[in-house]
Amino acid sequence: MTRVFITIDTEYSSGLYTGPGAADRADNYARSIACITPDGPAGITHKLELLGQYGQKAVFFVDPMPALVWGVAAIEDIVGPIIAAGQDVQLHCHTEWLELAGTANPLHSMRTGRNIADFPFEEQCEILDYARQTLVAAGAPLPVAFRAGNYGANDATLRALAHIGMTYDASHCPALSDGDCRISLGSEDRDPVLHEGVIEVPAGTIGTISGGQRHAQITALTLAEMLAAIRHARDGGRESFTLVSHSFELINRRRLAVNRIVRRRFTGLVRALATMRGVETGNYRDNPPPIGALGSTSHPLPASTMRTSIRLAEQFVSNTLYGAL
Repeated sequence: MTRVFITIDTEYSSGLYTGPGAADRADNYARSIACITPDGPAGITHKLELLGQYGQKAVFFVDPMPALVWGVAAIEDIVGPIIAAGQDVQLHCHTEWLELAGTANPLHSMRTGRNIADFPFEEQCEILDYARQTLVAAGAPLPVAFRAGNYGANDATLRALAHIGMTYDASHCPALSDGDCRISLGSEDRDPVLHEGVIEVPAGTIGTISGGQRHAQITALTLAEMLAAIRHARDGGRESFTLVSHSFELINRRRLAVNRIVRRRFTGLVRALATMRGVETGNYRDNPPPIGALGSTSHPLPASTMRTSIRLAEQFVSNTLYGAL
């Protein structure tokens, strides 16, 4: 069986933050977590219901850092529904909130930074320990897996995770070689591997016509591309494949409008996985990603002119009708 990991970065938006008040938190929750729209909710409750309907697992990487400005109750509101639905909560972390926290910054140095990789090892340990304790205080089981906000981790992050006793990291995105991730793995590192004391679980990719790779994110691939990539992984004997999503990806947050194209992708993905032969969904709590065989290298789904053309057309329509997230 090929294990598919639907990973959902679940986070308030620091970009939409305007103050520490209850009204601001409620508005941010409505736009980034619940995603309340005139057509109904399209955030985590919608995704939880859909996963439950088709009996599928997902991993919700929850960012507890907004507790610095709104308290732990802001994170309890996220963790509670996920746990009640029987889904997996793991640790996410956007260090942008340290600047917004002001004097509540838990670091002795009061240092701030966009990514966790901007901090030295000792302070990364402090940040991760604070984030983990806050997530548990909000009702989550002790997490075993982590993904950095913006994928912005480095090798020191992995050593810090190992130091505090965590097992998995999911911050390496092989397709985004020019992104914020500074982990010393390359674009060819597409399978779970032991690195700097933890098991690194890369985001999935597909091949592009230019010879590069495109990341397996709900907003980046069509449903046909995602399903083709999963079948390719299965048929190639690959043991796991990771997809990335966000709590708010099915809407335009500023307009509070459902993106019907992206919502159809997510719905179609969950529905198809429920009946796909040789495939099961997994999480880090019950059936985490296995490390690949030593020396083995998987290959991404080869590029297809037809699939690429359909994606470009679909993305054009999506951007025209619904705009940016």
